[in-house]
Parts: sequence; structure tokens; C-alpha cells
Amino acid sequence: MVDKISKDIKENVEEFKNTFKDADDLVYRNIKIGKKNKKEACLIFIDGMVDKSVISDYAIEVLFDEMEIDESNLDSYKTSLSEKISEESIAVHDVKEEDSYDKLVDMILAGETVLLIDGSDKALILSTRGWPTRGVQEPQTETVVRGPRDGFVETLRFNTALLRRHIRDPKLKIKTLQVGRRSKTDVAVVYIEDIANDKIVEEVINRINKIDIDYLPGSAAMEALIEDSYLSLFPQLENTERPDSAAASLLEGRVVIIVDNTPFVLMVPATIGTLFQSTEDYYSRWPIGTLVRFVRILSAILTAVSPALYIAFTAYHPGLIPTAFTLYLAASRVNVPFPAVIEAFLMEITIEILRESGTRIAGPIGTTIGIVGGIIIGQAAVEAGIVSPLKIIITAITTISFFAIPSYEWASSLRIIRFAFMFLAAVLGLYGLMLGIAILIVHLAKLESFTVPFSAPYSGLGLKEGDLKDTLVKAPIQKLKRRPQFTFPKDKTRMK
Repeated sequence: MVDKISKDIKENVEEFKNTFKDADDLVYRNIKIGKKNKKEACLIFIDGMVDKSVISDYAIEVLFDEMEIDESNLDSYKTSLSEKISEESIAVHDVKEEDSYDKLVDMILAGETVLLIDGSDKALILSTRGWPTRGVQEPQTETVVRGPRDGFVETLRFNTALLRRHIRDPKLKIKTLQVGRRSKTDVAVVYIEDIANDKIVEEVINRINKIDIDYLPGSAAMEALIEDSYLSLFPQLENTERPDSAAASLLEGRVVIIVDNTPFVLMVPATIGTLFQSTEDYYSRWPIGTLVRFVRILSAILTAVSPALYIAFTAYHPGLIPTAFTLYLAASRVNVPFPAVIEAFLMEITIEILRESGTRIAGPIGTTIGIVGGIIIGQAAVEAGIVSPLKIIITAITTISFFAIPSYEWASSLRIIRFAFMFLAAVLGLYGLMLGIAILIVHLAKLESFTVPFSAPYSGLGLKEGDLKDTLVKAPIQKLKRRPQFTFPKDKTRMK
């Protein structure tokens, strides 16, 4: 493969044909430039990735009719013939000169059109991208009662434009990188220059540049490749489909990572406090937002420890619960043939199977399977004497609590922790559960997200700045005058 293109158009076209051998979707459009002194040229593009009307109306037509070449003075501008055509004839909004063969190949694969001109050692890259795209729609995973309905899509430039609509500030910087030796996926690192901490921005860019992979499937793979501890169960990056949520993160001093071909963008750093926040909080009055925050924290606790507490109290510590309740529990378990440990694991595994089957089958059928399956199986299990009614109630509370947590990844981590706590409770009772909680707290305290403690602000970072006013509770907006301290922002004040 050559490094630079030559002045001979036939050699250049042949080189491209060798590179794109057996690529039937590649189009070579040979044309003659000018009215009188015609010159050979060739447009190269991939069918389906370009807007053909732009090529026809603003490139081919004007080159046919308007371009004139002075044959007597041809030698004076042969080396800059591409520049002359770019300035005088091409009507496409974005035209660039390029002589690197590899760069031209990349641009063709990205949906651009390359114009080769006989006698010029530089080609023109015409901005003609026009592949099929999905329109901006309301996010399915983060619906709000009161708030904007637009959501990110799979096209990177659409997503950056949505952010520009929310933040009309020249300090909003968008740095585009490429990841993947073969996929060459576009990745945009977005931050506000005079707010975001330089060390965090540099750390994000350095980690992305170190990725050496042939194909980047999407933001989930990006998250796994750049997080601090990939062995941890907990997400160290936050994701969202909502432009308003990403814009709010930028204004807190965080960095947003947009990966092409996926509608989910990443926000760093992420902490326990940010994972409990929801977009809905900022479109509701502060008392409601505060109440909902406490409900989410309670839901997280119930998701993680409810089944383990049932096992511990039933099998090891019945004396710790009221006598009347103990007698009721014993009476409800008279016909249950399994110990509490087996009963709990059996119901939790059944719920996980129902949840997964409902997820795999999209639409109303999946919802029906989840609801009807849970009701029928639960009722049948109680009537058959396989499980007690109390265990059905605890399983239902645990499942409902899972869906009250805003971050799906954070909630899924607690799902796994739940089984670990159940095992420890089955072996050591409440002592095992307390041991598991202590290990979990130590792990969360050691975990970091791009040099920021994952447990902030509960670990102490940001307490003096009042970060708890927008994490543990939702204070009135008049009280949120300073940005969160855990991002170490340059500009600490957002309201005077």
C-alpha cells in the first residue's frame, strides 16, 4: 500500500480497487471536469453511507457545467489544481484536501466522498455523509413526568448537537478520538474547559488512547476498558440516554464520553451519590425529591439484605423477633418441606429466571410473562406447600425495590451482592450478614472512579462544601450555589 497518492489518476483508482477488492458497495464515478478543456476525475464513495443528492447536485453537476480549465496556463496551477477546484467549483459545505492514502481510505469508510483529479497529487474529501439514522425520541429507560422528551441516538454528531443545544458556551469542548484498529469507532470526550478539572480530563483521554482493540461494540465495552477496577461488581462510570442529564453533569465539572453507534453516553467520575440521583429529581419540588432519595436508599438496602435477613431470623435467630410473629412464621412453615435457606434460594432464582425471560421477549408479551408468571408461580408454590407466604412477600418486596433504583448497573450489582449475603446468612446467620456488610463497606471505601473516591461524598470528600445537599437529600435550588466538590471543579460557584 502506498503512503501518498500520485498525480496519475489511473494509478490511484487502481490502488483503491486493490484495497477494496470484492467490495461491491463501493462506487467509482468517473467524470470529465469542465466545459472545454476537460480533465479526468473520479468520485469514490460507499453506496448507502452517503447522501447521493449532495453528490449529484453540489459536486457532479457543478463540475460538469461551471469548472473551466485554462489549458495554456495549466502548468502554473497543476500542483494546486485540487485547491482551485475546491475554492471555485465544489458547492459542498465542507471540503478538505488530503494526500495521505490511509486517511482517504478512512474517510471513505466513514461515509465521505473522495474526489481524485488527474494531474493533482492531492484528493478532495467531500462531506456527504447520509446513512440511515433514527430520529430523536424519548428515552425508554429514563422517562420523566415533567421534563424534555429528547434522547440521544446512535449518531455521534447528532448527540454532540443535542449537548450544544443545552449548553451554548464556547468553553464547551469536544475532542474526537478513534478507537478500534478495524472499526475505527469515533469517540467524543466532552467537557467545559473552565469548569472541568484538567487532571480528570487528561486521565480520561489517556485511558481512551491506551485502548488497543480491533472492534469497539459500544459504550458498555468502553466502560469496561477504562474503569479503575474491572473486577469490581460496581459500576465506576454512569450512563444516560438523556441530553439534559449529560449537560447537568458537564456543569458539575464531570466529563462526558460519547461513543458512536450507541445512544448511551458515559459520565465520569461516578460516585454512590450520583448513582442515586435521577433526572426526575430536578423537575420536582425539593420535598418530593428528598422523599424519593430516602426511598431509593431504603430500596437499595432492601434489595441487598431482605432475603438474607429472612434466612438469618428464620434459621438462626427466631428469638430476636416478636413472639406473636415467631408463632405466625412457624405456623406458615409447617408444611414447607425445605429449610429456609433452600426456600429462599429457590424463590430468588425463580424470580431471576422470570426477569430474564421477560427481558428477552420484548413488548407486551414480556411484561405479561413477568406479571402472570410471578403471580401464578407464587400462588401455586404457596398452595403446594413449597414456600411460605411470608417468603413470597419478601421476594416481591425485594424485586420491586430493585426497580426503584435509578441506575440499572448499580441495582444489578446489588442483585449479585444479595446472593452473597444469603450464603453468608445461611452459614453464620446475622454474624455472617454483618461480616458481608463490613466487607462491602471496605470495598466501596477503597474503590475509585478516575482518581475520585467512589464513596464520595459519604466518605468525607465534599462534606464541607455541602455535597450532601444534593445527594442524601434534594435541597431547594436556591441553596445549591456551589458545584459538587468531588469533581474538583475550577469554577466552584454556579449561582450567586
